[in-house]
Amino acid sequence: MTIMKTYFNAKNDLSFLPREEIIKRQTKLLNQHIRYTREHSAYYRRTLAHLPQKDITIEELAAFPTTSKHDLALYNDEFSAVPEQDVTDICFTSGTTGKPCRIFYTKRDIDRLSYNDMLGFIAAGITPFDKVLLTCTIDCCFIAGLAYYGGVFKLGAAAIRNGLNTLESHAGIIRNEKPGAIVGVPSFLVKLGRYLQEGGMDCSSIRTLVCIGEPVRNRKMELTPLGEKLQAIWPDRFYSTYASSEIATSFTECSARCGGHPPGDLAIVEILDEQGQPVPAGQTGEVTVTPLQVTGMPLIRFRTGDIGFIIDENCSCGRNTLRISPILGRKSQMLKIKGTTLFPNSFFIVLDSIDSIADYYMEVSGSALSDEVELFVAFSRDCADSAQISELLYAKTRLHIPIHTVSEAEAKARIYGSSRKPVRFFDLRENNL
Repeated sequence: MTIMKTYFNAKNDLSFLPREEIIKRQTKLLNQHIRYTREHSAYYRRTLAHLPQKDITIEELAAFPTTSKHDLALYNDEFSAVPEQDVTDICFTSGTTGKPCRIFYTKRDIDRLSYNDMLGFIAAGITPFDKVLLTCTIDCCFIAGLAYYGGVFKLGAAAIRNGLNTLESHAGIIRNEKPGAIVGVPSFLVKLGRYLQEGGMDCSSIRTLVCIGEPVRNRKMELTPLGEKLQAIWPDRFYSTYASSEIATSFTECSARCGGHPPGDLAIVEILDEQGQPVPAGQTGEVTVTPLQVTGMPLIRFRTGDIGFIIDENCSCGRNTLRISPILGRKSQMLKIKGTTLFPNSFFIVLDSIDSIADYYMEVSGSALSDEVELFVAFSRDCADSAQISELLYAKTRLHIPIHTVSEAEAKARIYGSSRKPVRFFDLRENNL
């Protein structure tokens, strides 16, 4: 069996090369990836049979069929490209959209993940001399937790794997170990920062926050209400990331904080319209990724279901790769309410701006003709005012949405009950059952 051989280390990062050289090397890696995938993946051997077996340019990739989450779930076993004994790790998609399915990783894929996140940590300013507090876990098939740990290890820094623990536990580690960086979900990092402030704790050692799972900037690269809360506590110290289990690749902001950089040797990124055609830089569409140098479950033109756009401008950090915008929403989560089409984030931005709200989630039901939305809100103190929240939401969306008050414990159980990342959108629509 032919296996692509590349040793992953920081010297392989193509990002600082001239754009022409990046494209040249990406093209070579893309053709290696396609040849490997056609040879070893039963799914692609079947679906690419009508295409000639010849080297292509990156632009010609648009002639290849896309791969959806539904394809991955329906033909799951056909995507495996290695014998079972070569599988090192198995994880499952979160199930927040579509049918959960298995993702296979080889030892080489895990090394690739570590290399990917090492580059992301370097972009965010983390050094080999740092201690990095990981507030996300490796258990429950959460591949990102493994990737973060591997990235810290490969960088040569020290990982503190405290995971989803109490505020008191994290505070004790920060007091005693003085980490230089923290990796975590932004909404949790806000709670942690406030807890540390209220306790008068010195947090000056923390120079970097790597934010996962929730956007902190909008399409204009301005801070969201959640980002503004982070800025008030950790000014100019946080960096956003984007990733998914299927693409085994993450995109991390650099010092410019103006979009996430994909590692030049690990991914080809396209933005597609409703017809599956690539759109120009700056135009919104579905983020579609061909993850390069994957051996366990290689994918070609994987449609992530996430909505964003490409930024094709020189970056002040010196990297010459394209950047990806903040994720604006999920295609499957688009809502149709009384003739109005919008994403859940339109509601979440308002809720994030209200200090008295401790947590929240949304449930959506109804038929294909119109969606019915309900919001469940937990308040942090005894000043609940659902009427005022309803007015703020109406001003933003022009919609009146039922709001139910729940306890913080109830909200936490619902939001973290099925995933290691916060899940605030629950799709109960008839066409999604």
